[in-house]
Formats: sequence, C-alpha cells, structure tokens
Amino acid sequence: MVRWILRVVGTIVGLALAAFAALVVTLRTKWDPGLRVVRQMQRRSRAGELARSGRPGDAHVVVHHTGRRSGRSYATPIGVERTPAGLLVTLPYGPGTDWARNVLAAGGAVLTIDGESLEVTSPRVIGLDEAAPLLSARELRVARFFGATDFLLLRPADSPL
Repeated sequence: MVRWILRVVGTIVGLALAAFAALVVTLRTKWDPGLRVVRQMQRRSRAGELARSGRPGDAHVVVHHTGRRSGRSYATPIGVERTPAGLLVTLPYGPGTDWARNVLAAGGAVLTIDGESLEVTSPRVIGLDEAAPLLSARELRVARFFGATDFLLLRPADSPL
C-alpha cells in the first residue's frame, strides 16, 4: 500500500515538474503553439484574478485598454514594477499580446493600482539591457530564468519623466 501511494505521489510530482519545465522552455524559446496554450489557460483563470487585482495591497494591477480594431473596452490583470523611469511591465510572451498591442496603439491606458486609477502614457517596449537597471534583483532573476527579453515602460500622465 505504501509503495503504491509513493508511486502515485512520485508520478504526480514528476508530471508537475515536466509541466513546469515545458512552461520554462516555451517561454524561453517563445514557441508560438506553446504560448497559445499558456495564454488560453490564463484566459480561463483571468475572471477570478481580475476580481482580486487592483485592490489595495494586491500585487497585481488591472490595465484598462481599448481594442484597436473593435473599439471595445477590456480589463487585463498584469504585474507592474514601479521604477524611477516609470512603471515597468515584464512581457513574458513578447509585445505581441493583444493588451500590449492595444496600449501601444492607443498611446496609453488607465491602470487600477491599490484601488485607485492612474492614467499612463508614452508606452514604449524596451529590451532587457535597458530594463535590467530598473528591475529589482528578484524580478531580474525571474526575467532571466524565464527568458523575458521584452518589457513595457509606462509613464504616469502627471509625471514629468
């Protein structure tokens, strides 16, 4: 009985490690079919995350953007790091995601951070070389581990930066 339980647990752990390894390889290589699967899985969990994001004390932010072709309003949960140069968003899938393309096309968006709205302008995609000095040591390690090479720099509308 104990051996059977250990085999089941070992199999589950092995599958979880294999899935994590596949995720890392997919993000590092930017393999398009794998990225589509990851994005689909994230879209399914987005409703629950969206309900929690942007509240006071929450680590996630909600970006409110308008579809560049549809004109519809969208809200997407994202992670943002405050830096001296502005707000920095890691783009693990690259700048081709719909929300990033919408923000770039519109020239800005509105973020909900800690329960308050903040208008951001001048979105600019930057590389890891330019983003590295702006990132915390932890965020830089995570970005390098997952192979993130693209970042979106946003400037608060009321900032003189």
